[in-house]
Amino acid sequence: MSDATPTAHPAPRVGFISLGCPKALTDSELILTQLSAEGYQTSKTLQGADLVIVNTCGFIDDAVRESLDSIGEALAENGRVIVTGCLGAKAGTDGANLVRQVHPKVLAVTGPHATQEVMDAVHANLPKPHDPFIDLVPQAFGVAGIKLTPRHYAYLKISEGCNHRCTFCIIPSMRGDLVSRPVGDVLAEARALFEGGVKELLVVSQDTSAYGVDVKYRTGFWDGKPVRTRMLELVQALGDIAEPFGAWVRLHYVYPYPSVDDVIPLMASGKVLPYLDVPLQHSHPDVLRRMKRPASGERNLERIQQWRAACPEIVVRSTFISGFPGETEEEFGHLLDFVRAAQIDRAGCFAYSPVEGAAANALPGMLPAELREERRARFMAVAEEVSAQRLQRRVGATMQVLVDAAPGLGRKGGTGRSYADAPEIDGVVHLLPPEKISKTFKVGDFTKARVVATQGHDLVAVPV
Repeated sequence: MSDATPTAHPAPRVGFISLGCPKALTDSELILTQLSAEGYQTSKTLQGADLVIVNTCGFIDDAVRESLDSIGEALAENGRVIVTGCLGAKAGTDGANLVRQVHPKVLAVTGPHATQEVMDAVHANLPKPHDPFIDLVPQAFGVAGIKLTPRHYAYLKISEGCNHRCTFCIIPSMRGDLVSRPVGDVLAEARALFEGGVKELLVVSQDTSAYGVDVKYRTGFWDGKPVRTRMLELVQALGDIAEPFGAWVRLHYVYPYPSVDDVIPLMASGKVLPYLDVPLQHSHPDVLRRMKRPASGERNLERIQQWRAACPEIVVRSTFISGFPGETEEEFGHLLDFVRAAQIDRAGCFAYSPVEGAAANALPGMLPAELREERRARFMAVAEEVSAQRLQRRVGATMQVLVDAAPGLGRKGGTGRSYADAPEIDGVVHLLPPEKISKTFKVGDFTKARVVATQGHDLVAVPV
């Protein structure tokens, strides 16, 4: 008998580095899903990979530096690197591609949401394995594909790009104008995620409130029923799909247009989480005009107060910019007063960063970097004071907590998040050992817990 058995060729291995925001993460998930569907494997190390893909961020200078450093690290450790993402769309000082300028040895460069271009570059440099089984993608959620988040939560991207031209932002030049995903595709992905065990769906885009504006809110179909391509109908449908699974739906990047008011009753009734991530950026109308923000400052305070009246449980998180060109001490004081009056539950702040290509760099009155940073620190002191007061009111309450970590089945405690806490950007709930010996919980479970204390941005609670 011959011992010449056919040699099994190991599947080609691709290393992956994903940087930037949740929108970039969903781009990475699409690429990884396609790689896996075609029979490629992912490598846990850069050295063990046949090539490496780096999905970059190019939003602010720090992100550009981190992305360029990561590309350099991948080149040093592996040598064969494909670059994608927002930085890939950025031009350098001479108008040529910035990535190629800094790292001429990369194999290929594409911009963001460019799955097919990335796959073309992979095929050119690492031929795909023979006989892929498209429907047998391991670790995937059916039509939702592969996710890079823990198994119990996932990001759902509903659109690409943005129609606004805020003067501090270069995202439209990298990601283009708003393109909404078909509503049927979005809802099919949501159901696949819930069926796969996801307990929390985080809806993301550049502008969630504008969903469908590019297609004039046309009617799509889901489960044989007509659904308008519009935020209100989308959120209603997501709440309906989540309900039988007892799962959460959380909304991010929601501009405070009047249309958002219609979603608040869905939060008050428990259909979706009473949580809104609203990128306000400032409060003073003159600063907002210089920023070319699409919503008026005076109305924002009134609108938030109306939301709280209609849904007292609502949690509002936001991001702001300190030291925008021309910002006076009076305008900055207006912002501090706004944060106190609006009772912003969770606030982040960036000192203005003169990103290359942003129109705001040409505005008069660029402030010294030290003043921008000093105002950021003053802002955060006020924001943290407001946040601490809001958290203090939770002590004594019993809340539903989604468990993120539970060593020893939770007998020694663990960590989780309440409806007020989005993963990685808000606080957490530190779970103490349960009072009852019989009480156990694992990652991805919901557990009731009684809040006994606050700890900075976090809560401390006892599972009950």
